[in-house]
Order: sequence, then C-alpha cells, then structure tokens
Amino acid sequence: MSAVNGHKPMGEVRDGKIHQPLDHFDSQNDETFPQRFFVNEAYWERPHGPVFLFIGGEGPISEFNVLAGHHVDMAEEHGALLVALEHRFYGESINEDGLETENLGDLSSQQALADVAEFHQYISDRFDLSDKNTWISFGGSYAGALSAWLRGKFPHLVYGAVASSAPVKAKLDFSTFNKVVGLSLADEDVGGSDKCVGDIWEAFAAVEAALFAGNATEVGKDFGCCEIPEDLGDQIELMQSLADIVMGTVEYNEEGGILTIEEMCKIMTNETETYDSETEAYDRLIKLSWVNKEYSRGLSEEPCLDASHKQTIKDLSDTNLDSAYNGERQWYYQTCTEFGFFQTCEDASCPFSRMLTLQAKTDLCPEVFNVPQHSLPGHIAFTNKYYGGDHPNTDRVLYVNGDIDPWHELSVLEENLDKEDKDMAILIKGTSHCADMNPGGAADRPALKQARKAIERKVAKWLKEAAWKLMG
Repeated sequence: MSAVNGHKPMGEVRDGKIHQPLDHFDSQNDETFPQRFFVNEAYWERPHGPVFLFIGGEGPISEFNVLAGHHVDMAEEHGALLVALEHRFYGESINEDGLETENLGDLSSQQALADVAEFHQYISDRFDLSDKNTWISFGGSYAGALSAWLRGKFPHLVYGAVASSAPVKAKLDFSTFNKVVGLSLADEDVGGSDKCVGDIWEAFAAVEAALFAGNATEVGKDFGCCEIPEDLGDQIELMQSLADIVMGTVEYNEEGGILTIEEMCKIMTNETETYDSETEAYDRLIKLSWVNKEYSRGLSEEPCLDASHKQTIKDLSDTNLDSAYNGERQWYYQTCTEFGFFQTCEDASCPFSRMLTLQAKTDLCPEVFNVPQHSLPGHIAFTNKYYGGDHPNTDRVLYVNGDIDPWHELSVLEENLDKEDKDMAILIKGTSHCADMNPGGAADRPALKQARKAIERKVAKWLKEAAWKLMG
C-alpha cells in the first residue's frame, strides 16, 4: 500500500506500548493498562518539524494509520512526525480482564482524552520536543469527535484539530440517521432515485407482512438466515440485518464499501419480467442480501444472515479478548453510557421497518451491561454539557462532513463567524463517511478534491501562524 501511494517504506514505522493509568481521575488507583501506538519518522524534519497525531477510535489501529491517508500526504509536505494512538479498551490496548462488565467503567471518552494528554508528554520526552513542535490532531467518526474535544479540553497541547465526520452531539434517538439514508438513496447525483427509496420501503413492508402472516420459515430460507426468525426478537434482528446492508452502503458509498448506492439501486429497481409486481420488491431485496453475502464471504466466516436475538446478546456479552477484537461490546457500552446514537426507524422518513424501535435498542443496555434504561437520557445530557454538543465553544477546529453521510446530522455544519480563530466547517456534496481522510484518487468527485485542498490550506495556515507566534 505504501509503495503504491509513493510513500517511503514501512521500515520507518515503529510500534510500542505505554502503560497508562486505568483511571486518570483517581489518584488512589495505581492500576494500569498497555496502550499501543505507532510512530513514523520518515518525513520528520528534526528538530522542530510539527507532529501530526492520528487518534484511534472504536476499533484497532495499525501501521497504515501512519503510512497512508490524507494526513500522511500532508505530513510529507510539512515535514511532520506521524504518531497514532489506539483508543483504550480497543484492539490490543486492554488488560486481560478489561471486557468484564465491572471493568468497563474505565472506558469513556474523558479517560481517552486524558490518555492522549499523557501520550503527548511521552512523545515529547522521547523525541525531545519543545513548544517549537506544533501538534495537529486528526480523527474520523467518533475519533473525529475526540480530535475536536481534545482541542476543546486541552488547547495547550494541540494547535489545531481536523475532525472528519465527527458526531460531536450525543443523541439518544438518532432517527435522523435513517432520514438521511432515505434522502441519500433518492439523490440522483450519487445514483439514487425516488423509485429506489420507494422500492426499498416496499420490500421491507413485504418482509414484515410475510413474517406477520406466519411465514417465518420461508422468510428465513429466502434470506439465508443463520436461524429461522421465529419470535419477535429474532424478527427484529432480521430487519436490522437487512437495514444494515442499506445503511452501510449509504454510509460508505464510493469509499470501499461492498456496494455503491448506484449498484444497490440498480438491483432494487431492476424491472424484470420474471417477478410479478406483488413479490418483485421482496425478491429484489433477497437478491441484494445474497449479493452482499457473496461479496462479504471473504470478510467473515459465516455468510448466513444474523437473525437471532439470543446470538446478538451472546456476542455482546462475550468478554474473550480475541472474539471482541472488533470492538462491538466496547462500543455498545459507550453508546449506553455516553452517546446514544441509536439508529431507530419509528418515524415516517425511515425507509425500513418500524420494528427497529428505540426500546429494542436500549433494552440491551440493562441486559448486557446492567446500565438501567432510565439513566440513558442523563448520560447523553451530561456528554453534551461536558463537550458543548453541536455548538462547542472551540477554535481552530476544522469540521469536515459529507452530505451523503448520515452522521453529518450530529456534527458542526456552520462556521462561527464571531471568532478570530474561528472553527471552520466544510460540507462536501455527494460524499460519504470520512471520505476526506483517504488518499486522493483519480476517480474522486470534484467537491472532494476541493475539500482536501481546503483542508491542506487550513493546516498550512495553522502551522504558519504557530511559527509566527513563536517568533513574535
């Protein structure tokens, strides 16, 4: 990958682990956990070159986080030292018993930001850095929010922050996620159409009707379910698995997902003579799920479709580090205790099944983590109070979003024009989740190319300003 992108070889990348306090806010607690990081010195102009910090999110990091991406291209241009830090409790940055429910209390965004502050000190000591080395942070999705919050809470550590597709506003019932999915599916600029949305809605209604008519065995076979969705809990899981195919396609459109919106809509709107009109939409959804399975066969051992509520609870309750490497248990815990982000389908704008309720999502919080449902609104209110929601009083944060990406609804979309060092917001037409973070490609949309140039200008401006301030 590095060779293809014309970057220097991997020999320059080193990884390591530092021992971080499990609880930064309790001086009586001397327990630690190992936190993984990567460093790439290939482009660093010693001794005063800047530091570009890539913040890890809800999954493992790898050497590619300091080898490829738009931030790496900019590091090469500005002679920056590249460092990446894995988020506590994800990937390898966790103790053996870290996933036990009683130990998850130390997993939070506040602790994660304190980890970054400690890591900043560690890197500064190890590379003999001073205030002449300007730090810029980068992150995408949840890690994009962390990048913005780092600048807000520790402004003396990072001069500027790029926050890509960053949902900085916590929200319990994130129904607008699926509203944007519907709008994106209807967007002709990305290969969608009103017919596509209508046919998807019709297909989900047909699956629901078949289940309610008592045809669960037939539906289970049609969609290649791992188990027959006999009871309501299993049927909700089936609807979620089918909705996930569509939601994932929209979220990662044209950015390495299994299908693009255009390809999916072609399957869902294909007028063929082999189906009669009543079963047409249902049969196309079957085809979509099988196409999706074929593509993902190489990615997972089980190509069958999840439709077991019991299995979902079992997976989320698994405290074995190997099976939890994907981070699902940890992330669900954070949604219960900090963010919500539950993607529901109870209002008219959602193109899926009304079976995907807030109740169904939040039931898992007490069941899996002993987090009472009534405590959730308070957790979310605290997060927004602590960080400022989508009106944070930050400066020198660049919020970058794509208008196809449903997560843009919870980000900062307008610039604060009252401030001298104002935050800047870029909304990229026709692009999806974290698209700006990838290295530039020939097939990129013009709006995405322009956005990357705007990010480059802003980062260059920050570095120039920081240098002037030091001289002054």
